[in-house]
Amino acid sequence: MIGSPWDFILTIAFLFTAVVCLRVLVQHRIASRSRYEGLTDMGLIHLNHGLMSIAMIVMVWVYVIDAVTWAQVALFGVFTLSLFPLFGRTKPLAGKVDLVSHIVMDAAMIWMLAAMPLLMAGFMGGESSSAHASHHGGGAGAMISATPVWADVVNVVFIVASGAATLWWLCRFLGVRGHRLHSLCHTVMAAGMGVMLFLMNV
Repeated sequence: MIGSPWDFILTIAFLFTAVVCLRVLVQHRIASRSRYEGLTDMGLIHLNHGLMSIAMIVMVWVYVIDAVTWAQVALFGVFTLSLFPLFGRTKPLAGKVDLVSHIVMDAAMIWMLAAMPLLMAGFMGGESSSAHASHHGGGAGAMISATPVWADVVNVVFIVASGAATLWWLCRFLGVRGHRLHSLCHTVMAAGMGVMLFLMNV
């Protein structure tokens, strides 16, 4: 779905974030006092981004609009809502900004999934759209030939927000001694999100 060489670059980027997040999640589970203990706040965040990374890799290569897409929208909607209670348990300002960045990335992911037919309208227009409609059982048949202006504007907002999250985590990576892999992972995640949104809309 994304042209070369960006398909390979983004795949490598999101494979890196998936491995880091899922490795941290497994380590947290192993370190838990009880295997019946629920997810920690950090575990929730890494599960969120680990699944998001896998979904992003799929979107790099496959264009699908069906119940699976809307199931993902619901899943990341639940993740987004689950992050808000963490504000009350997070005291440092930097930690609260971290949470805002995670929520921004979830919102960008939901937008990307839900608005994919609009963002890809130019790319999937004409004969290409018809071919995909027949290939996916008509799922793309309702696609329009050009992205509406309002969708372009909303997409730019999410690209800018992803860029801001990238800069935040890059500053965390450069300025904080501990958890640098954690910060690098989220830097790559936010940057990849912004690049993906841009490439889907050009």
